[in-house]
Amino acid sequence: MTERTGESRWSERQRDALLTVVVVLAGVGDAWVKSPNGLLTGAPFAVVVVVSGAVGLALWWRRRAPGVVAAVVMVGYVIAFTPVAMGVAMYTVGERYRRIRTLVLFGVAGCLAGVLSLWAGPPGLDLRYGAFALALILGPLIVGYAVAIRRDLALEAQSTIDALERERHLLVERAQVGERARIARELHDVVAHRVGNIVLTAGALKVGPQARDPAVAEAAELIRDEGHQALEELREVLGVLTPGRRGQAAPAKAPHPDASQLDKLVEGAARLGRRATLRVDGHPETLPAPVQRAIHRIVQEGLTNAAKHAPGAEVGVLVECRMDGVEVRVTNGPAAASRDADSPPSGGNGLIGLAERVALLDGTVTAGPYDGGYRIDAFIPHGPAPANT
Repeated sequence: MTERTGESRWSERQRDALLTVVVVLAGVGDAWVKSPNGLLTGAPFAVVVVVSGAVGLALWWRRRAPGVVAAVVMVGYVIAFTPVAMGVAMYTVGERYRRIRTLVLFGVAGCLAGVLSLWAGPPGLDLRYGAFALALILGPLIVGYAVAIRRDLALEAQSTIDALERERHLLVERAQVGERARIARELHDVVAHRVGNIVLTAGALKVGPQARDPAVAEAAELIRDEGHQALEELREVLGVLTPGRRGQAAPAKAPHPDASQLDKLVEGAARLGRRATLRVDGHPETLPAPVQRAIHRIVQEGLTNAAKHAPGAEVGVLVECRMDGVEVRVTNGPAAASRDADSPPSGGNGLIGLAERVALLDGTVTAGPYDGGYRIDAFIPHGPAPANT
């Protein structure tokens, strides 16, 4: 069991029990050290001791019934002059009640009890005793009320801070939703439109007069298939950026890529004139879905990079399932043909996104020149993986 520190070492009940014991001992001890004829009320010694102990015990219920306990303590104060118990009772009243009329009522009643105690006491008591008695009554009452008000203000301030924090989160979330919707519109209006035109052009090329050439027909079919796949994946991304509104059915999602489609990636690269080979050791199709998607994206990015930066180079893809995880390696040799001057520049965002995806799975990605070419090497350890990556 760990040891608690600070105020948590003592519970509220334990503190109340300790306070009750201290007040009882203080009241009984105060009556014990006084001579019988020195008591203010002149009550018998045994009565004073019993009343002092009873008043102290009454404080145990001060949190549950502060008004009743204060009234009992006032009666005991008149009989046995119990200033410590009176101070604790008045402090509790000030801390528990918020209405000024109630506090004034208890203040007047406490002062009346003090006056009665002094009036019933021996002659010769001067104003010092009266001031002392009133200070023990009104002082704790005012302090308790001030402490309660301070605590209420602190709670109200914390509540305001929490409300502002929730509002800030809501505004940030709304801004993010709006930005995602804007990005989705841009993708739909620009990218989807352009890719759609490419698909339509490839379809027209496939059935046009140029289709008499088998090479042209095959190239048109490849372009059309790639365009369709790009549109499907783009629709999936748009579905993530703009989820369906409440009451609307969620759009059908395209199947997530997995490790079983690696051979299609390599075959597609070969159909486009790239030299690519695939070697798979183990059964990556049995791995968790997020890991399979990451493997697919790594191979896809490696093949795309090789086509952009090393045209005509041979590309080797290795997927090796080991006891501690899965390793994916895509290696291409030096370029065998000149790069197309009209090809769009690459900003390296693909590798950055790839590293972020693998990092979510506690894996690592390294990429750089290798033996005159380029190599991407990724390792993903076995273990539980997040559902959305």
